[in-house]
Amino acid sequence: MTPQEFETSLKQGKVPTVCFLYGDEQFLVERAVHKLLELAVDPALKDFNFNVYFGNESKGIDIIDSAQTLPMFSERRAVLVKRAEQLKADALEAMLPYIKNPSPGTCLLLTGTKIDQRKKFFLEFKKLGVLVEYKRFYDDKLPGFIQSESVVHGKPIDAPAAELLAALIGNNLKELSSQIEKLIVYAGDKSRITVDDVRTMASSSKAFTAFELAKYLGLRDVPNSIRSLDALFLNGEEAPMMIGALTSHFRKLWRVRELLDNKISQSDIGKEISINAFFLGDIVAQARKFPRRDLMRIFDEFYRCDVASKTGGGQPYTLLHGLTMGICTGEW
Repeated sequence: MTPQEFETSLKQGKVPTVCFLYGDEQFLVERAVHKLLELAVDPALKDFNFNVYFGNESKGIDIIDSAQTLPMFSERRAVLVKRAEQLKADALEAMLPYIKNPSPGTCLLLTGTKIDQRKKFFLEFKKLGVLVEYKRFYDDKLPGFIQSESVVHGKPIDAPAAELLAALIGNNLKELSSQIEKLIVYAGDKSRITVDDVRTMASSSKAFTAFELAKYLGLRDVPNSIRSLDALFLNGEEAPMMIGALTSHFRKLWRVRELLDNKISQSDIGKEISINAFFLGDIVAQARKFPRRDLMRIFDEFYRCDVASKTGGGQPYTLLHGLTMGICTGEW
């Protein structure tokens, strides 16, 4: 089942007896869990009819015992198993008979990140239960997500404003959702959220500084790049997240550079990689500053710094400062 199909079934009031929600986009998983539990369990009786387990510390028999317990003063109970991908083989084996014959008065909900669908348990689960994967959004899908979220909250956002917010925040749906809520409050009685609203709201946030850093690196502007980098560290930003944001930005520059080298027009580049016309000129101008040989070296350095930042292979600021100078000057 797709996430869209699952959401439709919830809107129709359908509560599955066994359900596994998983994937890299944990924000969407958690939101789907919240919606399902709201539907499955009476909040006033949640203390009597709701159990939570963790896959890395639970036995299958304990989970099934709770799932087979009759609900109290209610038509249904819910059992949530977090980190279910960490359930041991014997726990999965113990749970399999229940998956084949679940209690009609229980919603057994498992959540996790990655699963191995070749395993017997998941093969059976896919046939008998509801299995939904929430994949991480590609960057070009973020403006669409922002526009959809804004409509749901009752205040549409202009396409260029959605593009700008996606560029500022990056692929972090939780933070994007939070910023959308702030923008709706800021916009007040206005009928739509505009680019100026996004710029005003973002100007005091560390997300804006991250956007600035990517922009100044793209322009190979040493003083402003270092200033933005210093501001990020002062705001407590972590090195892996900064590297991830910069990698995303330079991946786009590389694609634009390839199209430029193939004599593709600027307007066609915008259509090819879905860049809003509002930002297209800046992106193309940055891409022109980076021959592909430079981009190859930059991505080697992104990888090296990412590994080093996660394994203690250097001081975070030293790593990012060296990366910044290398990108701007081409000297490594």
